[in-house]
Amino acid sequence: MASTPRDVATPGSVAEAVAVQEELRPLVDLVGPGPSAPETVAGLDVAYSQGGDLLAAAVTVLDARTLVVVDSAVCVGRPAFDYVPGLFAFRELPALLSALDRLATIPDLLVCDGHGLAHPRRFGLACHLGVVTGLPAIGVGKTPLVGTWDPPAAERGAWSPLLDGGDVVGRVLRTQDGVKPVFVSVGHRMSLENATAQVLALTPRFRLPETTRTSDRLCRDALSRAEHPH
Repeated sequence: MASTPRDVATPGSVAEAVAVQEELRPLVDLVGPGPSAPETVAGLDVAYSQGGDLLAAAVTVLDARTLVVVDSAVCVGRPAFDYVPGLFAFRELPALLSALDRLATIPDLLVCDGHGLAHPRRFGLACHLGVVTGLPAIGVGKTPLVGTWDPPAAERGAWSPLLDGGDVVGRVLRTQDGVKPVFVSVGHRMSLENATAQVLALTPRFRLPETTRTSDRLCRDALSRAEHPH
């Protein structure tokens, strides 16, 4: 899962970062269809210290059938880029790639706590990670970054299109009866239909996918240990 230095080099400016997104965006595969029955699914999440100067990036790999964690890795470091809306991936990408490289298992699918196509330049974190690693990837956001939508019906599995500028950039998906929906978008090598099916498979009991829940716990624990070493 090696990535080239050009892909992971930290841009020196906002203009450089935007240029990288524009250069890599045509490489995104938005058709897929992607794995319909993946054996392993990875969750990726990042936690930040209160001051924002330290982060922990975590990857958990789950058995897609049992949703049991079978592998995991963490990377603690400094954000690689300033906080700029629409360029969030550049803060997290180096640490997430380091964590991915520490895995013993190459997952069949990456599930990012964030967005893919549902991004102002149609190149969110899930797209960036997918292109750099070559792995199928999807984004599952807790809140929207772009777009308008009608609320989906109240039952689990209901969805409505997430629209931005006339384009369908994702789905607003109800993962549990009567709870707030999540925002699903394609990252790389996946269809939106399959991305939706995989998110439902990963949410048997809770609003958020088990991939997000496990990677969130892992990065928070790692950050706490880094901030308060014994």
